[in-house]
Amino acid sequence: MDTKWIQSNPSIMMGKPVITGTRIPVELILEKFGAGETIEQLLEAYPRLTEEGIRAAFRFAAQALRAKA
Repeated sequence: MDTKWIQSNPSIMMGKPVITGTRIPVELILEKFGAGETIEQLLEAYPRLTEEGIRAAFRFAAQALRAKA
């Protein structure tokens, strides 16, 4: 896991992986992007989010899927 950008802590969002320094779950980023929102729209909606944080969420999801294969 890319611990610089993604963290999972039982005391934050019930342990869901979040973008470091935020309470924004990776799951939310993936859902919104999958629903058609752009990176620019996500950055506008979540001012604490960065483009690198969004990209880290995609990398995290890819790693999680690879690990389950």
